[in-house]
Amino acid sequence: MKTHRTTLFAAACCVALALALAPTAASAQHDHNHGAITASPTASAPATAAATPARAAFERLKTLAGHWNGSMEGQPYSLDYRLASGGSVVMATLFPGTDHEMITMFHMDGDDLVATHYCSGGNQPHMRFDAAASTADELHFAFVDASNLKPGDPHIHEGLVRLGSDGKLHEEWAGFAGGQKAGVKVFDLTR
Repeated sequence: MKTHRTTLFAAACCVALALALAPTAASAQHDHNHGAITASPTASAPATAAATPARAAFERLKTLAGHWNGSMEGQPYSLDYRLASGGSVVMATLFPGTDHEMITMFHMDGDDLVATHYCSGGNQPHMRFDAAASTADELHFAFVDASNLKPGDPHIHEGLVRLGSDGKLHEEWAGFAGGQKAGVKVFDLTR
């Protein structure tokens, strides 16, 4: 019984500490070089945060939340976008509920918009928003590195998300294999 009370007390202390630190954690950024928590330069200036092209692109991706339908090579498919983790992540689920379901997670990493594609092939390409190649309605993502990927393995290497003024969504995801472009999958979708 004493062990159970000790465990409950420890859990209560952890919850109290987490709640006490929550406002600090929300406006802090982890320093990957030293493991310290430092104040985020944009935490006190939310208007400045939206000024970067990557932040604007992330806000644009958030507007995609919802269910999208399309067809590729004559086969129907769907794509679901949703906000997760308090709006800090945009999650895109391609072919939801199927054996080929794949998820791409978009989020800010400091001043960079990054994406990780969780492929049904078992690898996870990491991409970064390419502001120089992008416009407000056409977002380009370029390969950075990947986990679970051997040299030459097929993988998604770059992507394009285009938001049409007509409310349509166009995506292109280029696959690479053997170190070269192996094809592009084109997705045209409507809500």
